[in-house]
Amino acid sequence: MILALNRHLPTLLLACAVSLALADEQPLPDPLSLADALALARDDLPALELAGAARDASAAALAEAQSLTGLRLDAVGRLRAIEPSSIALNRDPNDSSARLALTKRLYDFGYSAAREQAARLAGDGNEWRYLDARQQAHQQIMRSFFDVILADLQYARDNEAMAGAYIAADRARDRHELKRLSDVDLLQLEAEYQVALRNRAQSQTLQRAARSRLAIAMGRPSELAPNVVRPKAPDTTVPLPDYETLLAEVLQNNPGLKALRAEVDAARAEVQAARNGHGPVISAELEAQTFNRETNTTNPLGATLIFEVPLLTGGAKDAEIAKAGARLRSVSATLAASEQTLRQQVLDLWLQLDNLRTQLAGLKVRGDYRELYLDRSRALYEMEVKADLGDAMTEISALRLDVAQAEFDWMMTQARLAALAGRLLPEEQTQ
Repeated sequence: MILALNRHLPTLLLACAVSLALADEQPLPDPLSLADALALARDDLPALELAGAARDASAAALAEAQSLTGLRLDAVGRLRAIEPSSIALNRDPNDSSARLALTKRLYDFGYSAAREQAARLAGDGNEWRYLDARQQAHQQIMRSFFDVILADLQYARDNEAMAGAYIAADRARDRHELKRLSDVDLLQLEAEYQVALRNRAQSQTLQRAARSRLAIAMGRPSELAPNVVRPKAPDTTVPLPDYETLLAEVLQNNPGLKALRAEVDAARAEVQAARNGHGPVISAELEAQTFNRETNTTNPLGATLIFEVPLLTGGAKDAEIAKAGARLRSVSATLAASEQTLRQQVLDLWLQLDNLRTQLAGLKVRGDYRELYLDRSRALYEMEVKADLGDAMTEISALRLDVAQAEFDWMMTQARLAALAGRLLPEEQTQ
């Protein structure tokens, strides 16, 4: 019994820890707004953890580089037995000793400074990558949130279409019994109803899938939001920013480019460190020793100035310089390619905003027409005149879906441009 409990104890402790962590989380409100979805997302999302781990690794690398010129204290104990020389005055065979040494590198001709500079710049790059990761997570939550609303609107459209197809098929059955409709026409309407029924079922599964993606994007996969609040429609009448101004802002402030520029500077420092590596090193050492067997050559205290000059490195220095140079070339090429990609990306997004504005204007005209068409169909239906009321309702639902898609595309495009310029999350920008 005790062995079984001990075997399952780690699992029980982990379950308790997870339960406590979930208990500390604020439950999702119902309905869920976009602001709530962004505010209640977990901070330990896998992408953020990866970026945070890289940032911690950079801090560790900087600490390691700084340790090269730090104080070093070593304690050395030696248990040693000897056969004393025939002319030694002290005949004790126990030659054990204890030594305490304080060492500091004084000067290495720029090697440690270059190493420290490279590590610091690499850390700066990872800080910008962490901001970029948070922006990407922010955008993913936005996109997933909008997908939930679109899935609901798609279900509403398909549900209207299914209802219309059912009514048409039901009426067709009555007409078929009265011999006023052929078998072929009846089967056609029955087939259309089955297609509409299948489309509605697929839309219903998309609702569940979209809510799952939102929960995963928030880092809360077991909490599906039953209801969400549609954000306020964006103001698409605002003038678009000047393209050249926007491009200049992105090229200057983009977190990814800033990270790459820091990596280029770090790579240059690594090249300098490789050139200064395996060079002369000047160190100072203070030592205190105690001996079991004292002679006229043993000293309890000592101070040493050490000057080391490597004469042969076996090609290690040349290899390190070549390796650092190759990395500098690679990162520089990556930076140039990223700048070119961003130029085209900014242009595409800027043009997309103009296209979306035109699309939304057209949807407004289409909406006015559909509203009037629905009013006419409803009036004819109430007068028991043959009318396509079901089709009109379906078209209205389809229009709402198209409008929402265009509005959300506008909002996501604006968010992507803000992220490219490093201002989607201004409170988290690295200073």
